[in-house]
Amino acid sequence: MQLKLITLTLLALSAVAAYLCWDLHPKYWQFALELRIPKLAAMSLAAICIGGASLIFQTLINNVMVTPCLLGMNSLYVLLHTLLVFTLGMGSFIVTNKNLAFLCDLGLMAVVAVSVYSYLFAKTKYNVLYVLLIGTVLTTFLTSVQSTMVRTMDPNDYDALLTTLVASFDQVNHEVLLLAAALTIALTVLCSPQLKLLDVLVLGKVQAQALGVNYDGTLRTLLLYVTLLIAIATALVGPISFMGLITTNVARQLFATYRHRYLIAGSMLFTLLILIAGQVVIERVFVYAIPISVIITIAGGSYFLYLIIRGTKLQGT
Repeated sequence: MQLKLITLTLLALSAVAAYLCWDLHPKYWQFALELRIPKLAAMSLAAICIGGASLIFQTLINNVMVTPCLLGMNSLYVLLHTLLVFTLGMGSFIVTNKNLAFLCDLGLMAVVAVSVYSYLFAKTKYNVLYVLLIGTVLTTFLTSVQSTMVRTMDPNDYDALLTTLVASFDQVNHEVLLLAAALTIALTVLCSPQLKLLDVLVLGKVQAQALGVNYDGTLRTLLLYVTLLIAIATALVGPISFMGLITTNVARQLFATYRHRYLIAGSMLFTLLILIAGQVVIERVFVYAIPISVIITIAGGSYFLYLIIRGTKLQGT
């Protein structure tokens, strides 16, 4: 198990080095690194947030087919960010101040998402079929509301907003990169006692409570943690659908264990490898003609269909 993790870590480090040093001109190496290092930092942070949050979320809902994007978390973020611009305007102090806008997005996402999804999970008793159905309807509803606001928005505000709603590492919000990293570290430290209980939570509510775990309280804390990580990644680089679905399932197949420290680390490393590979394809093959989210969405959607056709169970793991 440890050998697999070490091998995967070395592959990720090799990909990082290759991305930084590939076709590096001796005269312009400093300029090139100034462009590549922020992209790589954003990819690393997005890999940590998306890979970790997706796997934790699957444990909370006890299903390997469900990720936050399938329940509309990305659509919810897009709607809340659009609402912020729609009500205040792109020229307002809150929106123009990148750090303040970032914190507002996180705050709104935390309050709304945790309230809505906690209620839905409790109401459906974590029935995966109901949750997926509600997630599909919710995604459509949120997207429709967001589209309505966009149609009535000032064209100049819409042009400025559009660049923030498409996942791209070429338009990384450098001003909030350090803030996002600091928040991710702080949230992980604060939630570390609950994260240690994931190996117990996977046993189910009855067994976890029998072992002395405050199941409902731990669930709410970790749901908030997942929501904030998804919001951080989305606010930083834009929504990336299906990424978590690919990396979490590949990590489970490779490590084949219930121990979450290996699964989470593997999911993060796979996410980083995919993001670097996707960015290289965007830069070298398509020459920035399409955003990376297009490739990942096509690949992730195809993989999701493959899992369904293969017969992956919808109830439990």
